[in-house]
Amino acid sequence: MAFKPDIEIAREATKKPIVDIGAKLGIPPEHLQPYGHDKAKVGHAFIQALDARPMGKLILVTAINPTPAGEGKTTTTVGLGDGLNRIGKKAIICIREASLGPNFGMKGGAAGGGYSQVVPMEEMNLHFTGDFHAITSAHNLLAAMIDNHIHWGNSLDIDERRVVWRRVMDMNDRALRDVVVSLGGVANGFPRETGFDITAASEVMAILCLSNDLDDLQARLSNIVVAYTREKKPVYCRDLKADGAMTVLLKDAMQPNLVQTLENNPAFVHGGPFANIAHGCNSVIATKTALRLGDYVVTEAGFGADLGAEKFFDIKCRKAGLAPAAAVIVATVRAMKMNGGVAKADLESENVAAVQAGCPNLGRHIDNVKRFGVPVVVAINHFSSDTDAEVEAVKAYVAERGARAFLCKHWAQGSAGIEDLAHHVVELAESGVANFAPIYPDEMGLFAKIETIARTIYHADGVDADPSIRKQLKTWEAAGYGHLPVCIAKTQYSFTTNPNTRGAPTGFTIPVREVRLSAGAGFIVAICGEIMTMPGLPKTPSAELIRVNKQGFVEGLS
Repeated sequence: MAFKPDIEIAREATKKPIVDIGAKLGIPPEHLQPYGHDKAKVGHAFIQALDARPMGKLILVTAINPTPAGEGKTTTTVGLGDGLNRIGKKAIICIREASLGPNFGMKGGAAGGGYSQVVPMEEMNLHFTGDFHAITSAHNLLAAMIDNHIHWGNSLDIDERRVVWRRVMDMNDRALRDVVVSLGGVANGFPRETGFDITAASEVMAILCLSNDLDDLQARLSNIVVAYTREKKPVYCRDLKADGAMTVLLKDAMQPNLVQTLENNPAFVHGGPFANIAHGCNSVIATKTALRLGDYVVTEAGFGADLGAEKFFDIKCRKAGLAPAAAVIVATVRAMKMNGGVAKADLESENVAAVQAGCPNLGRHIDNVKRFGVPVVVAINHFSSDTDAEVEAVKAYVAERGARAFLCKHWAQGSAGIEDLAHHVVELAESGVANFAPIYPDEMGLFAKIETIARTIYHADGVDADPSIRKQLKTWEAAGYGHLPVCIAKTQYSFTTNPNTRGAPTGFTIPVREVRLSAGAGFIVAICGEIMTMPGLPKTPSAELIRVNKQGFVEGLS
């Protein structure tokens, strides 16, 4: 059976004017800043006026470790939001914005799929409302001001060897990971080594996504540590007087973006930190706004629960004072077979034994989410090749872990295919059994926090770190940063740092290669294994297939 591509389904959507979508939420037209007819930003004044309203219930959608078979986490997030609306609940979807880097690299798009999509799909996957460009500009303005300050006399006594603020761009480009700047003579400044990260890994991105308002945004920007003096004292963004101009560049980007699903239900799409190299959640301001406007808010965390959900719980919820009412873990029969040792080319054939062999990956994620005191349900994202016996094998395994699994056909049927899951999510959320708590306290030491995640969530035997890294963490603790949570940068494909190790492995350690202080965002980044904060393009990037056809439509996004 032939299926329409996602972009064709999205293009056939009957969209409502964005003011009508705003009206469903009680947002007056004067508080919407339209970008065309189908997307708009919600004004700061309206958001501030919501502070006294009670909050609805927060539902997290997470997943197993991603596989080449595809899991459909965003598709399920959108489908569940539509499903909750279908059964009479006032539900709002909150997801992240797409990054150009992976869109033109491996992913090709990030707006859901099939009949569970957010539209306008093409604009969302490209420049959208310009938020990524604003973040890139603000980040690089600070980089320019650092080098400019050094060039014009360096009154702050910045040690050029200890400038820690790199540059960013929203594209995968491995050639920019390590560069030398200011070559060409005296007029161009003092040469030094630096590099580029992708915009999604920028601390400015994290700050925007964790800030409550413009004042909070500027305060966090001012606290960014950009360099150290020769006496090893920190130099802050505020010392360079860059925080005001950066806030101006980010003023509009701080406003959440309102769009709609194919079923004309409201969705906030705002912020885009990656979960493998950043904290992987949409913005706090979008989530809190949605919680004050709806009865249910369905949001997602990036990649598998070992990265995305852990950071959602330990960083976003901790910092924002949020407490999820329930969590959905997305899995597929195909992915279970891959975790059970089946090659991608053989996934179409029934193999119940491989499904059962692969289920421990799902089981570990179920147990991990429960550790945070959040009730769990599993969504089996349906593929046409799934057999009844394979689906039942997953359901039986999940039942053994003390949870329920529901077969969801939202990709093909929209909200009608996910009603059973929607009803159960409401049941869990209304049961009051959630007792959310992060897995480590603020007062725990920084290295101990890294070890706690490695041992508790990844099931590692421990952490390998050079003495210089342990010393650096102790230095930050002495400087008053010991209370911060940690953000692990690690491959998303495995509980280990080896992307080829599937299933639920044991008997390994987590090597920490580098640690970075994100004082403005409010966390410590631990870079593990071979993960890169500037990705590279694959051998055959999606960019080779993305083009404008003769009718003027974009092809190749998916």
